[in-house]
Amino acid sequence: MTAAQWTIVTVVYASAILPLLVLGVLHRRGRLAPWVLAVYLAAFAFAAAGWEVWLTYGLVDGDPVDARRAEALARAIPQHLNWLLNSLADAGAVCLVGLGLVWCAYRFQLTPFLDWKWGAFGLLFAWFVGQNLLVELTIYQDQLAAGKRLSWAPMIPTGPWINPVLATVAGRTIHLQTQVPWVLMTPLFYATTIACCRRYTEGRAGA
Repeated sequence: MTAAQWTIVTVVYASAILPLLVLGVLHRRGRLAPWVLAVYLAAFAFAAAGWEVWLTYGLVDGDPVDARRAEALARAIPQHLNWLLNSLADAGAVCLVGLGLVWCAYRFQLTPFLDWKWGAFGLLFAWFVGQNLLVELTIYQDQLAAGKRLSWAPMIPTGPWINPVLATVAGRTIHLQTQVPWVLMTPLFYATTIACCRRYTEGRAGA
């Protein structure tokens, strides 16, 4: 494999596994609120069922991931693991980091997780879409470039049929289709976070 391909493999596995290890350590030390784990599992389910499984296998008018990437990457990241690793990364390295950013921005208070705060929503939106743009332009550019057809998915209702190029940066393209899931994920994830946190805090108050 080339150095760039080794980098991709390292980032994919690390972003999936490291958050799991951190959650495990925090849970063992009794420093992980149950609602955070619930949010993590929900985010994993949203990502897996919302787009990762569909894009991996090209289920609806799309190319499977192995047809969109180099053979060396297909061997290092088997197709049947691809959706799982990406969904774990989406839930951990993206969604939980987003929670952490909001928590820090609100001075380590639960306030933005108990009631909808537009500032918190804006921060999550900027983080979700921003990291996705970075990933598309660097890690997954070869798999998402023009000519690589991605499947329709429940959280990509525009499918491959409405997929204009939004921008070109240093010869690399940004498409509408790959931005849609994270745009939709932001309100879904934030609303789920509020619901989980409220349930936990109300349960503690009633105990």
